[in-house]
Amino acid sequence: MVINSTKVIVKAEISEIHSFLNEPANIIHLLPQDKVEEFKATDTQCSFKIQGGVVISLINLQEDNPQKIAMKSGEKSPFPFTLDVLIEEQGDHTQGYIKFDGEVNMFLKMMVEKPLTNLFNYMSEQLAKRYEE
Repeated sequence: MVINSTKVIVKAEISEIHSFLNEPANIIHLLPQDKVEEFKATDTQCSFKIQGGVVISLINLQEDNPQKIAMKSGEKSPFPFTLDVLIEEQGDHTQGYIKFDGEVNMFLKMMVEKPLTNLFNYMSEQLAKRYEE
């Protein structure tokens, strides 16, 4: 199952966004605070519990591509997935979006597709808001 969030305009340079998102502890700033509990982060990964009891674990893959922040699911996640933030320069600003690719069966897809789409759209919007003037 592939989900692409809405594309947002971020008023910051790619290098600044890349540095911010490469710190797993900063992911907390993109999540809906009223739906997240037990957020923990190290230099290479973070984990948190989503309302309803599901634990999500993200491992930062630290790629050299400045236009991509790549993460994958950790062992506590309910199913394997990758989560990429893709950013590209657009004149004096940056455009970005989140791409999720998860290995889920059809039954699970029906249950998680809409909430995950909403979450990734929210996270994209929070990233854009973080750099508003």
